[in-house]
Amino acid sequence: MQISERIEKYWDKRSEDFSRVRRLEIAGADFLAWNKIIEKHLPAGKNLKVLDVGTGAGVFAVLFSKLGHEVTAIDMSNKMLNEARKNVSDLNCRAEFIRMNAQELNFADKSFDVVISRNLTWTLPDAMQAYKEWYRVLKVGGVLMNFDSDYGDKNFTNKETCAKGEVNDEMLIECNEIKNALRISTHNRPRWDIELLESLGLQVTFDSDINSEVHKDKNLDYDSVPLFAIYATKKI
Repeated sequence: MQISERIEKYWDKRSEDFSRVRRLEIAGADFLAWNKIIEKHLPAGKNLKVLDVGTGAGVFAVLFSKLGHEVTAIDMSNKMLNEARKNVSDLNCRAEFIRMNAQELNFADKSFDVVISRNLTWTLPDAMQAYKEWYRVLKVGGVLMNFDSDYGDKNFTNKETCAKGEVNDEMLIECNEIKNALRISTHNRPRWDIELLESLGLQVTFDSDINSEVHKDKNLDYDSVPLFAIYATKKI
């Protein structure tokens, strides 16, 4: 089985419980915190076209829909997309959901004002190709936002470290094996990400750890690995 298939099957297994936790996040203080930090970095203008890459359970799709923007959300896990569709519909929001590879986007050049992703890059077989694609579909003046953690040297040996929600021992082992098989796990992040994005011609600012800014809900558990934020503007 190819690594991309393993990743897809892993998130299919995680989809229902992952979605349960994300619904709690949407209903609590963390959603408001994410709203604040994202609005601060959006390009000027109304009715922005947003690409939510690796939408998972659809948290960012809900957020941008509530802000009045046009959202296209993609993911490789069909089961995760189904959860996202339900969550968005239940909250009377709107977004287009498409099963698509984050590394091979089926969109024209300069299609989106915002490309955003969260907790995805560390799971990609070819993060460099993904960044190139995200740059390609971003409009001039548009912003790429990526929120991720450097899990490369971490061992997923407890439920606090591989992700949010219930994870059994078998899934922890699978998560660890997948992570160790990916090239991005060898990189020093976010330094690697920043250097790559700057080489593509993006103007980059970043925050090495925004955990305290977006993890406000004491009823939700998050791992202690720093969550970095990258904000990259396409100038030409």
